[in-house]
Amino acid sequence: MMDFKTESPPPATPAFLKLSYPAPRVLLVRMDRPKDLNAMSTAAQWEMDSVWKWYDKEPNLSVAIITGTGRAFSAGADLKEWNNSMAADADPSQRMGNAPAFKPLSKRLGKKPVIAAVNGLAMGGGCEFIVNCDLVVAAEDAYFGLPEVKRGIAAIGGALPRLIRTIGLQRASEFALTGRNVSAQEMEQWGIVNKVVPKEVVVEEAVRYAKTIAANSPDAIICTRAGLRQGWETASVERAVEWTLEKEFAELQRGENMLEGLKAFSEKREPRWRGSKL
Repeated sequence: MMDFKTESPPPATPAFLKLSYPAPRVLLVRMDRPKDLNAMSTAAQWEMDSVWKWYDKEPNLSVAIITGTGRAFSAGADLKEWNNSMAADADPSQRMGNAPAFKPLSKRLGKKPVIAAVNGLAMGGGCEFIVNCDLVVAAEDAYFGLPEVKRGIAAIGGALPRLIRTIGLQRASEFALTGRNVSAQEMEQWGIVNKVVPKEVVVEEAVRYAKTIAANSPDAIICTRAGLRQGWETASVERAVEWTLEKEFAELQRGENMLEGLKAFSEKREPRWRGSKL
C-alpha cells in the first residue's frame, strides 16, 4: 500500500473495518470479522456509516473499494445479535433494524463511486451492498443470495426495487422469493457483476478499475455519477424502500415468524413457521 495523505483523518474503525490506500485517490475498505463471515454488528454498521460520510467529504479521495477478509465478502447482518435484540425485555429502539446506521451501504446514495471486490460469499445484507455498488468485481467461486425469506425476515436494505431495475421482475422474484444462491458467473450474465476473475486477483482488478476512474476529474466523477444515479433512482426506489420498511416490515417485526426465524438460526435448527397474519 502506498503512502497517501488525506486532508482530514479517517474515523476510528476498531471493531470491523481496515482502511488503506492502494493507489492515489483510492480508498480500500476491508471488512475484518472473518470468524463471523464479516457479518455486521450494530457497532460495525456505525463504523461503516461514519466511513462513507467521511469518504464523501474527503477531497483527496475519488473512488472507494469494499472487500472482505477470509472466505466471505459479508454474510450481512449479525443475526445472532439481531435475535438477542428481539427479546421481549429488549429496548425496541436498540433493535438492529431500527439503528440509524442500519444499511449504511445498501441504501447509500452518496457522491462518489464504490466498487465491490467480492472475495467470497455475499449473503443477505452483504448481497444488498453489492446491488447498490457502482461496479462489481467477483471471484470465480463467489456466490450471492438473499436468504431472508428462509429466516422469517425480508431484504429491506434497498436491493428489491434496485434488482427489478437491473435484472427485471421475474429474475428478481426468483432470486428474492426462493432465497437460492446464485454464482458469480450467473450474476455476470444478469448484469450485476462487471467482471469475474480468479480469487487471488479480485482486489487487484478492482484497484485497476479504481485507478482508471480516479485518473479522471474528481468533479466530473461526482457529476457523472449523480447523473447515472438520477436515472436509476429517481421517483420510486427510495419511496419503495421506505414504504416497505414503514408498512410491511413494521408488520413483520410484530409477527411470530421473524422471531422464530432468528431463534432457529441461533439454535442451529430448522424454523417452525406459523401461518401468516400480515
